[in-house]
Amino acid sequence: MGTPLHWIAFNLFIAVAIAMDLRIFHRRPHKIEIREAALASFGWIAVSVLFGFGVLYFYGEQLALEFFTGYLIEKALSVDNLFLFLVIFRAFAVDENLQHRLLEWGVVGALVMRGAMIALGAELIEHFSWVMYLLGAFLVYAGLRMLFFHKGDFHPEQSRIVRFAGRHLRISHEYHGERFFVRNAGRLFATPLFLVLLVVEITDVTLAVDSIPAVFGITRDPFIVYTSNVLAILGLRALYFLLAGVIDRLRFLDEGLAVVLVFIGGKMIGERWVHIPVTVSLGVVGGVLLIALVASLLIPAKKQR
Repeated sequence: MGTPLHWIAFNLFIAVAIAMDLRIFHRRPHKIEIREAALASFGWIAVSVLFGFGVLYFYGEQLALEFFTGYLIEKALSVDNLFLFLVIFRAFAVDENLQHRLLEWGVVGALVMRGAMIALGAELIEHFSWVMYLLGAFLVYAGLRMLFFHKGDFHPEQSRIVRFAGRHLRISHEYHGERFFVRNAGRLFATPLFLVLLVVEITDVTLAVDSIPAVFGITRDPFIVYTSNVLAILGLRALYFLLAGVIDRLRFLDEGLAVVLVFIGGKMIGERWVHIPVTVSLGVVGGVLLIALVASLLIPAKKQR
């Protein structure tokens, strides 16, 4: 799968969808309400499901299962990462009316960078088989690290990219609407909104280091890896506004994702000796995430006195 026509058609569809979102549906900055976020989120999920059924119809069950498994992994990791975006927006006091546009441009940058990372990963795997073992070991490490890393320790305003930008860029002291750059007395200044965009992009790259190898652990088809990533990311903006108020209640999501990453990493390391069908992988991923979700709903966090 993944002929030049497939790549062109899919990317053209994505480009048109993003252009329509920027220029038609969200031309004016405004606060995204729950109803609007829910419609957009379910809409992108529907598009993803239809795409998966298209893969099933034209290319068979194996590739369709690989797509749905990869999509589920990326979607779950995206939900977990929403907390970090929430922390970023709070740390930089980003107005609610600007958050959607910021995430939109963040998605555009993420698509470009993830596309490059997937292309590089596919080339490395094709020419160096040992890369799969390295990625598998990294996923096991990432899963174990997720169990002990506390998101509350994340302080984006103190990150290296912020300090670097502060030393090398002229940054204005206040926001200027949707503008990333402004001129003052003939000099070009970056706005705080551009600084937040940098932090969002760098954060997404670090998050992709986990998700992309995880999907490669399910399929070797770069087109399936790319499309599952892209479709999951495009629904991320709407999902953020839908879940921003409750994301901190998913207290066992990290544990569930840690198990998933360790499972996929172990699968990649041991695939030379033990073949795990994609149906089993989909069942494990879906089952673990479902248990984590149900446990989060049934066992709420204890209130601190």
